[in-house]
Amino acid sequence: MSKFGMNKQSQDPIVFRQRLMRWYRAHRRELPWRATRDPYRIWISEVMLQQTTVPAVVPYYERWIERFPGVEVLARADLQMVLKEWQGLGYYQRARNLHSAARIILQQHGGNIPKDHDTLISLPGFGPYTTA
Repeated sequence: MSKFGMNKQSQDPIVFRQRLMRWYRAHRRELPWRATRDPYRIWISEVMLQQTTVPAVVPYYERWIERFPGVEVLARADLQMVLKEWQGLGYYQRARNLHSAARIILQQHGGNIPKDHDTLISLPGFGPYTTA
């Protein structure tokens, strides 16, 4: 056994994944974006969580979803209203990018968030991490 408590078996990627998933199921936090498969809601959470702590994001996320429940509502909103709802999260360019991307998604993709990598990464605010 190594000084890190790792042996040959625990270095096996399958064993490691199983242990990690067991730990996650026992210790995961209940978070509003984990209760959905809606790409819009997941996208919003990913952007909000950039350089911000989870406890700080939860109330912002909940208010945002109440105010802008989907791409179409966000796309049609006034930018100043979007920035007001973002107030306190900092990095206002993220809010501007959300608004711009929502408008493009509405206009060019019928309000459906694209599923392919190349289209997603071409949208404002979609870098490699968010796109993945």
